[in-house]
Formats: sequence, C-alpha cells, structure tokens
Amino acid sequence: MGQDSSTRSTGGFRVPLPEWIRDYRKTWIKPDIVAGVSAAAVVLPKAMAYATVAGLPVQVGLYTAFVPMVIYAFLGTSRPLSVSTTATIAILTAAALARVVPGAGAADLLRASATLTLMVGAILAIAGLLRLGFVANFISDPVLTGFKAGLAVVIVLDQLPKLLGIHFAKGSFFHNVLAIVTGIPHASGATIAVGVMTAGALVAIEHFFPRAPAPLFAVAGGIGGVSLLNLQFHGVDIVGHVPTGFPSITIPDLSLVASLGPAAAGIALMSFTETVASGRAFVE
Repeated sequence: MGQDSSTRSTGGFRVPLPEWIRDYRKTWIKPDIVAGVSAAAVVLPKAMAYATVAGLPVQVGLYTAFVPMVIYAFLGTSRPLSVSTTATIAILTAAALARVVPGAGAADLLRASATLTLMVGAILAIAGLLRLGFVANFISDPVLTGFKAGLAVVIVLDQLPKLLGIHFAKGSFFHNVLAIVTGIPHASGATIAVGVMTAGALVAIEHFFPRAPAPLFAVAGGIGGVSLLNLQFHGVDIVGHVPTGFPSITIPDLSLVASLGPAAAGIALMSFTETVASGRAFVE
C-alpha cells in the first residue's frame, strides 16, 4: 500500500503535514524569504505600537505577532487570512482594561489581558464548534466602516503626540485634542523630521520602485539613523530595551471573568469580522 501524501510515518506513527509543506516548491524559497522579511519589518513595529495602544508592554506586541502566526501556519486552512493583532482589537482591549483595572500596574494589566485573551479564544472556539460564523453577516458594511473610521480617529489621536514628540497626561478625547494643539509649539523638530522622512521614503520607494520591499528599507533606514546619528540624544524617543526570551506564564484572574465578558464577546465578534473582511479583500 502506498503512503498517503499528507502524512509521514515515524515509527508507526503518522504525522499530518500541512498542505503548504507537502506541495512546497524550491523556486518559492527566495521570494518567500523576501516576503517574510518585508512582512516582519511591517508587522513587528506595528505590533509593538498596538501593544502601547492597548496599554501593555511593547514585548507583548512581539508575542501577539509571532505566536499566532506560527500556530496558524500548522493548523490554519486559509492562506490569505491575517492572524496578527489589529488596531481595532488594540483599542477594544485598551478600553476593556481601562474599565476593569484602571490605573493598574504592569503585572495586573498582564493578568487582566491574559484573562481577556483566554475568554476571547474560548468564545471563538465555541462559536466555531457551533458554526456561528453567519452572525457576522448581520453586521452591515456601513456600520463596520463607521466603527473602523471612529477607531482610526482615536488611534491617530493616540499616536500623533509620539510623532510630534510631545508628552501630556492622557484624558478624554477633547482633552487630548486640546493638549496636542497647545503642545505643537513645543514639538520636537528631530522627531517630526524622522516621521516625515520615513513616510516620504515609503511613498517614494513604492512609487519609483514598486517591486522593492519599501517597508523593509524604511524600517532599516530608521534603525540605521538612530544607530549612526544617536537620535535619542536629539529628542527622539526610542523603544529602548525590549526583554528577550519567552514570556513568563501569567495565570488568568478568574474574578475578572464577569466584568470582562461583554468586552470579550465584542472583541471575538470584531476579530472574526475583520478576519473575514481581510480574506475577502485578498481574494478581490
């Protein structure tokens, strides 16, 4: 009897292999390496930024970017789906943590975040078993677009002070707008220059060299600029030391389950909806 192409026999034990491994071609290695490095150049800084948006340490963003992708590469069934974190999830997580554990330290935030993550995963798993994906079809495109547009405004307002190099105590929406406007005269010229040059480099590379990995060059240029010009000594804030190694195990706080329930359900629904939307956009 011939061996099934989807498995490998190891001492009588059959190990299932993902389709992309079975059918992989050697000619794909070079473009896949370029694509992987380019994607990492975009995903890693973005994930760290989303971690700060959610009020969590930057290394949490690295975990959310790396772990889901590795798991999905072996267990997933669709290639175009995005499994990393998103701006929507970051904002919803920030709102949930701010409501449940306001003013908490890093340890409490991580426990609450672990609890929220476990609940969202459980909800998505149960929904998958019950085949409840059709629920996302009842969210109209105008509602989803309006929701994302509102989140985009919040995210821009959250990140704009970092682009200007100004610092102030965060508050309500209008408080933050007023603080940004009044803080513009005190903005850091070096910080603005770095942001403008990075954005300009992205646009220029994509326009004149559309086949080149623009994000990779832009990130490499930013890292090189900080290293060679010591921009941190000219008023440009940098991420600084990021803890290395695997994350420590954080035990969820079951006492927060009731208070985090509505937020977990909302994040699960938006996560599924965004995943479906990204898949449709890829196909189209």
